[in-house]
Amino acid sequence: MTGQVATRESYGKALLALGESRNDVVVLDADLSGSTKTKAFSQQYPERFFNMGVAEANMIGTASGLASTGLTVFASSFAMFAVGKAFEQVRQEIALPIANVKICASHAGLTTGEDGASHQVLEDLAIMRVLPNMRVIVPADGRETEAAIAAVAASEGPAYVRLSRMKTPVFLPDDYEFEFGKIPVLRDGSDITLAACGVCVHPALEAAEMLATEGIQARVLNVACIKPLDEATLIAASRDTGAIVTVEEHQRRGGMGSAVAEVIAEQAPCHVRRLGMDDRFGESGDGAELLAHFGLDAPSIAQAARETLALKQKGR
Repeated sequence: MTGQVATRESYGKALLALGESRNDVVVLDADLSGSTKTKAFSQQYPERFFNMGVAEANMIGTASGLASTGLTVFASSFAMFAVGKAFEQVRQEIALPIANVKICASHAGLTTGEDGASHQVLEDLAIMRVLPNMRVIVPADGRETEAAIAAVAASEGPAYVRLSRMKTPVFLPDDYEFEFGKIPVLRDGSDITLAACGVCVHPALEAAEMLATEGIQARVLNVACIKPLDEATLIAASRDTGAIVTVEEHQRRGGMGSAVAEVIAEQAPCHVRRLGMDDRFGESGDGAELLAHFGLDAPSIAQAARETLALKQKGR
């Protein structure tokens, strides 16, 4: 796999592989299989695919019931609807009974693009990470998506996997392995840490390259697994670099950046700056242009790092 691919596409590919290797895997979709990329599974394994219609709450309840019979269930819709329309059912029927259901939601974040603010869910990580028993994963590229889907399928219990609509570079190595509760260090550095998730990881790496030309060595963390969170790697980054910038296409409050800040504030205080949406909704537009507009592209990340590093050097 090379070039660019949307993580939702890699999700569809991973489902096909699971369908071939395991007959206990079933897939539910809320009448969006063409967009969530579950359509290929539905065509290959129609007896194990259920189109639940435009009814996410019912889909989640059905998924829980199927899981109670010993099946491994994947339930998909747009993230705005999988989380926003079905929160009660997710809490009561998935998280509370620890059902073996994997909620894989596409079209999350600003890069949902032209669909606009109504569909660009920017609150889902905050909502899902506070649910007991719920694991929360945001793959950085297509390769990590396939690895993450294989990992959630092989482990019991609930998971929320956030997937993107926009095609992004495939940049992780061929032998990449996803681990729950582990933050990979993609680039080492001693001056500042850039901690990103999802589509913002590659821009963070680009920002680190820009900073390197100025003599600034940035450590880059791929916080794909937001829950359980790898506290040890975050604490080490805080102590080694003394400053952290977090980057996500999500509200600044409650998301990955807040999860990182909670750990740092309690265990290894340092300068933390959170990049994300500042208490506002998104806009309709090209996904990459929206990232730039809202300060989440590589030049913006690099500038935020410079400003944070300046505060660190002043001891403020």
